[in-house]
Amino acid sequence: MEINELVKLAHENAENHGFYEKKPEIASLLMLIVTELSEACEADRKNKHTNKNGLDHYLMDSISVLNYEFFEAKIKDTFEDELADAVIRIFDLAGYCGIDLDAHIQAKMLYNKSRPYKHGKHY
Repeated sequence: MEINELVKLAHENAENHGFYEKKPEIASLLMLIVTELSEACEADRKNKHTNKNGLDHYLMDSISVLNYEFFEAKIKDTFEDELADAVIRIFDLAGYCGIDLDAHIQAKMLYNKSRPYKHGKHY
């Protein structure tokens, strides 16, 4: 699935779950992304990572995609889960703002190839 399809799905899901009943402030949506990144940092500090076999098992069992208990026990609140939350929130924001995120990512990656080592900075 391409990025803009995921953007559309993430935003539609957020709308369908009531997160746009009132027009949100962009700053609030950005802070929700920051919150997810903070949660990822904390999960890494606690060494909470998803077991690859558990993730594969969850994804392969497409009949019971809503296997809530398994997800809660094996994947939820792990470093990888929190990174996914941050990306999903970014996708949602891009959908809300009508941003062609795929094109912007491609443009930025192309630009980054032309930049100097460490972008000309010490670190």
